[in-house]
Amino acid sequence: MAEELVKIEGDKSAVYEGLFPQIQALVGDETDTIANLANVSAVLKEAFGFFWVGFYLVKQDQLVLGPFQGPIACTRIQRGNGVSGQCWEKAEAVIVDDVDKFPGHIACSALSKSEIVVPLVRNGEVIGVLDVDSDEIATFDSIDAKYLTQLCSWLVTVI
Repeated sequence: MAEELVKIEGDKSAVYEGLFPQIQALVGDETDTIANLANVSAVLKEAFGFFWVGFYLVKQDQLVLGPFQGPIACTRIQRGNGVSGQCWEKAEAVIVDDVDKFPGHIACSALSKSEIVVPLVRNGEVIGVLDVDSDEIATFDSIDAKYLTQLCSWLVTVI
């Protein structure tokens, strides 16, 4: 188990590529879902300085707040509501450049300006979402979607 994050220099792709082996080492043989999601949240927040990083887990008919790093968050989100609920419903990554222009955005914090949400899909079913917020407009792009989707695809195999 590696509990120290080595900072990666370079462009966004290089940072993601350098983080994945560290995340895999950190998660290692740990079998506890909450511990693993908490550490992944911490790694992403520390590496990129995102405003908020966390997971919502599907529990019956709602997304329920899971491990996260950042300010207080919304606890429950209905399917189809807000960016996270839309991601759950569509089962695909959703990027929002300006959350104030997103119809039905759930404002957990007025400081959040842009967002990406990526589904955790196991056996064709969304079991949760990774939600990442920035306090700047248009922070996220196809590079984030690519690497965070890869991360989530791997993560569902170990949680």
